[in-house]
Amino acid sequence: MTTGKGKVAIVTGAGSGVGRAVTLWLAREGWHVAIVGRRADQLRETAQLAAHGSVHPYPSDVADPKAAPAVVETVIQKFGAVHALVNSAGTNLPRRGLDVLSVEDFHKLIDVNLNGTFHFVHAALPFMRKQGEGTIVNVVSDAGLIANAKAGAAYVASKFGVTGLTQSINAEERDRGIRATAVFPGDIDTPLLEKRPSPPTPEARAKMLQPDDVAACVMLAINLPQRAVVEQLLVRPR
Repeated sequence: MTTGKGKVAIVTGAGSGVGRAVTLWLAREGWHVAIVGRRADQLRETAQLAAHGSVHPYPSDVADPKAAPAVVETVIQKFGAVHALVNSAGTNLPRRGLDVLSVEDFHKLIDVNLNGTFHFVHAALPFMRKQGEGTIVNVVSDAGLIANAKAGAAYVASKFGVTGLTQSINAEERDRGIRATAVFPGDIDTPLLEKRPSPPTPEARAKMLQPDDVAACVMLAINLPQRAVVEQLLVRPR
């Protein structure tokens, strides 16, 4: 498929998991993909897995307010546009229950999951407005719809925030040709599971969603005709 041939996307959290799966899918469809993550070695591995795709690593911490403007500006200078932004960067804490959650850890998690998403949305929107089009996909969590104790209060709060941010993009930007999708996956077999107080067994992981399952949802949102938008997409293991 070449539906994205020549188009430009930015994907955060692209060093592993869903972000990596989305990157590989976009590359197969002919996109130029700028990938963002804290670890340069993981980004290089993603780029290598894309084989001959146009994948360009930008090691950055999404929690740093200065990172997103720098990445977006560099991408614009290199490719002249940003047609899609996929916010997949996220983290969680082993000590996540309210009885053990520290104020410092709460703020650190919000900085990555919510503020990091906002930083890239805020940096990309001016260029999308000039283009008159753009698709933003935020990979949230079903914990961003209904709280659960397993996810932890900080994670839940951050993901509810991303849900509201996604809705606000559609409320304010749809007349400018910009659309946003919130994807709400249930349990996914990604490295983030290692941050659980008790990581799941291989048998449990095998029954979960796989990164490519969620990437398929992201691509649905991106590849829809510009006249349509999937505002929310809930996907769980069967």
